[in-house]
Amino acid sequence: MSENIQAMPAGLDVAIVGMGPRGLSVLERLLVRLAEQPVSGQVRIWTFDPGEQGAGRIWRTTQPEWFMMNTTAGEVSVYSGGPDGGEWRAGAGPSLAEWLQRHPDPRWAALGPNDYAPRSVYGEYLRNAFDCLVANAPSNVKVRPVTARVDRIDRSGPKRILRTEGSDYSLTVDKVVLTTGHPRIRPGTGEQRLIRFAERNPGSRYLPGDSAADLDLDGIKPGEDVGIVGLGLTFLDVLMALTIGRGGQFEELEDGGMRYRRSGLEPRIVAGSRSGLVMPARGRNQKSPGYRYQPRFATEFAIASARRRAQRTDGSAQLDFLRDVLPLLELEAQHVYYTTHVRRRRGEQAAEEFAARHRQTAGTGEQAAVDKLLTEFGVADVPSIDLARLARPFRDEQFRDQGAFHDRLISLLREDIAEAEQGNLDSPLKAALDILRDIRASVRQAVDFGGLRADSHRDDFLSWFNPINTMVSAGPPGIRVAQACALIESGTLTVAGPDMRISCERRGGRFVLWSPQVRGGRHAVSTLIDARIPRPQLDRDADPLIEQLLADGLISEYVNVDPVTSTRFNTGAVAVSRAPFRVIGAGGSPDPHLYALGVPTENARWFTQIGNGRPGPLTGFHADADAIARDVLGVAACRTVPARSADAEPHQNDVSVAS
Repeated sequence: MSENIQAMPAGLDVAIVGMGPRGLSVLERLLVRLAEQPVSGQVRIWTFDPGEQGAGRIWRTTQPEWFMMNTTAGEVSVYSGGPDGGEWRAGAGPSLAEWLQRHPDPRWAALGPNDYAPRSVYGEYLRNAFDCLVANAPSNVKVRPVTARVDRIDRSGPKRILRTEGSDYSLTVDKVVLTTGHPRIRPGTGEQRLIRFAERNPGSRYLPGDSAADLDLDGIKPGEDVGIVGLGLTFLDVLMALTIGRGGQFEELEDGGMRYRRSGLEPRIVAGSRSGLVMPARGRNQKSPGYRYQPRFATEFAIASARRRAQRTDGSAQLDFLRDVLPLLELEAQHVYYTTHVRRRRGEQAAEEFAARHRQTAGTGEQAAVDKLLTEFGVADVPSIDLARLARPFRDEQFRDQGAFHDRLISLLREDIAEAEQGNLDSPLKAALDILRDIRASVRQAVDFGGLRADSHRDDFLSWFNPINTMVSAGPPGIRVAQACALIESGTLTVAGPDMRISCERRGGRFVLWSPQVRGGRHAVSTLIDARIPRPQLDRDADPLIEQLLADGLISEYVNVDPVTSTRFNTGAVAVSRAPFRVIGAGGSPDPHLYALGVPTENARWFTQIGNGRPGPLTGFHADADAIARDVLGVAACRTVPARSADAEPHQNDVSVAS
């Protein structure tokens, strides 16, 4: 018997509730640690999901193939280590791109690392990963999948008792990990108004926000007038379901454009949003799977320094996002933007020299010195990046009619497609915007666990910056934007315009979509679809389990409190400690037997909805899961996360100032 075997005489029972990618990541890291540091007793890991183990609801394999990922196959891995020549198992398995090479369907086997797979195919990969983890678990570890929804968890001393929906089945375990994923949210005031209007007017329907695969689109009739709220990723999914999914076809033209051939089964679609802009494309991927960008301005040191300044000037280490954080992110994007321009105009050596000098000069805040540097390297004529303008390009414009707006929109989208085709290293614009994805860890350092003042967290970051950041940096493949253009030109899709409004017209019993910036554009529709994924909102979560846990005080809502002004922001997130993410109950203390990870904690932490890690060195996706695995197995606090006590009111602010 190995000398490093840990004593666990009574064995250990662990339940993972929700077996999508986040639950799978926890299972994977538990098995890695149990293989590396065996235990003497039996370990039973119970995995609960009403759907498919590994894929969960969002990535289920039964959804249509036209629902596409927006991350390239080479950037995706649910394994925390690459293949090593042995069996695929925890800590040693293929990326999505490597797995696709063995896919029996030649369409998917032909996808390369820079291609985008259907979401259902990613679901197959996740299911396969689950099967491989289970099949190759250590001999004393049993993984017990349960196809059921947990609707109750009770406390019994140090144990937790789980009960499943519609059954007398119960299970007593030592540890529970909540990875329940995207919630279904009860309608708010605005949605209730739309629901009541549809109920009072036969022939009208309102579909609240959800993933496209869960929206009831089959009831939409050919030729029906349909409205869609939102122009982001879910909108594009709905658009494909109502066109390709109805037998329509896209044809590539000799000039590189695209044409749509109608099947006759499509509805007439009107869509719009606050921006009026179909979500721009991600740049064609040119980065290797192991690519990691090192921030030059939004560094750990810079954010810690900003906290010290805030403590001195404001009396609190919480940051003001617009004052303390946004300038660092903008500097990061501008640095990549101008460096890429110099590389294109003067070559690699000049770009390296410019980057070194720009890093020093821009960091001083002296704009005159920066302007002089831009002139010296021949890029003074390049307009600077305005993130808000890129995300809201029509905010000051008026259009004489719908056609004039469409002309402007299509022209802008075609420019965007051309930029995206150049790639996320070669296009100065797309390279700069892609950096916003690469520095998410810096944003988390600034934002998570009350890192921002309550009002700045709510208003500046979540309400203003987050939608802009998502719009410009997390877009779809370029082909989706080209298809949207083709649908506009075919008359299948009308984009209402910026700042879209929705009226409920009693006389006709229809919803009316219109933009105050587009003259004469009023569009009556019988079905209105909200194509925006609901954000977590704990007090409106429709999951019986979450309702029960909240009512019984086993979980609580994370509240950001400004210690200077006493401003409170109820975030809607499940309150957790820092790693290992122990849940904070109503009493304010971390529960050593209950953990939460992923979407339920969004707004206490940022960008938790990501459903994969990356190949190569351990990313945050796997490090989060590893922190829980270490704690569940009784190992000392995870060294990959800054050491921090979890006992000082972590359900509210948890901000420290580096000395």
